[in-house]
Amino acid sequence: MKARKKILITGGAGFLGSHLCDRFVNDGYHVIAMDNLITGRLENIEHLFPKESFEFYQHDVSKFIHVPGELDYILHFASPASPIDYLKIPIQTLKVGSLGIHNCLGLARNKNAKVLIASTSEVYGDPEVHPQKESYWGNVNPIGPRGVYDEAKRFQEAMTMAYHTYHGLEVRIARIFNTYGPRMRLNDGRVLPAFIGQALRGEDITVFGDGSQTRSFCYVDDLVEGIVRLLHSNYNQPVNLGNPDEISIQSFAEEIIQLTGTNQRVVYKDLPKNDPKQRQPDIELARKELEWQPEVTRAEGLKRTYSYFKKLSTAELYKKEHNNFEDYIK
Repeated sequence: MKARKKILITGGAGFLGSHLCDRFVNDGYHVIAMDNLITGRLENIEHLFPKESFEFYQHDVSKFIHVPGELDYILHFASPASPIDYLKIPIQTLKVGSLGIHNCLGLARNKNAKVLIASTSEVYGDPEVHPQKESYWGNVNPIGPRGVYDEAKRFQEAMTMAYHTYHGLEVRIARIFNTYGPRMRLNDGRVLPAFIGQALRGEDITVFGDGSQTRSFCYVDDLVEGIVRLLHSNYNQPVNLGNPDEISIQSFAEEIIQLTGTNQRVVYKDLPKNDPKQRQPDIELARKELEWQPEVTRAEGLKRTYSYFKKLSTAELYKKEHNNFEDYIK
């Protein structure tokens, strides 16, 4: 009997990581999820615990990683991804993008495994090119408040390509644009869960700036499909993965109010320093190399996401999240 392919997913208890765990378990892989649970949640993967093809290690990938036996693939998705998180834990954010990727690449070299890293549209900073192509080098303030995340991801790309160039390691780089769907945290500071959370709690919708800045939202199922195709492709340069359907934050707030059937006011606050004015991926490379493009419309994706959040109890809307495995299993 042919052995299952084995894949390590760091950040496996996070929003994207947990959906990737689901996909690869369903595709017949043996999945090892690794997470230190600073921002990840065990609730995201608890349904996988009974499966023989799934393992969970509570571990900080900024420290030495040991995985026994053979390993075919490593997906490095461990990192805080929201402004609230990486402004609260800036040092850990920098470490997971530097020490963490170094440990993953070293493990991959030892196991002869292929590596895919989760980079981000934030490597483009506050872009002067629109839409953003992979060939654009970006406009990033390395010492600004967002620099700890932006530069961690830029370093991560550089380290990954160095291992490819000098060690011949098989690598893939996904530059991920705004993604949404079930299992997002309502309190993580990102636009979509923030707006829905405010609507569910009966609060005013908070727009930073005048609302003219834009974002492009990709539903999580589409993003996961793009990652799977990239992993199994022969392309080793960065690839944008996102939905090019661009919308202003003001219009998006109005869509959320209409979706939730609430009568919230929209209130405006100062735009945070270095907040990107525009976000829209150019995905022609993904179309060409991966034969991939998003299929789920924003209207449909928002319905699915809102349905998930509506099921949360009032207590869950305000609950303190579990941050370690011992607390969770008590």
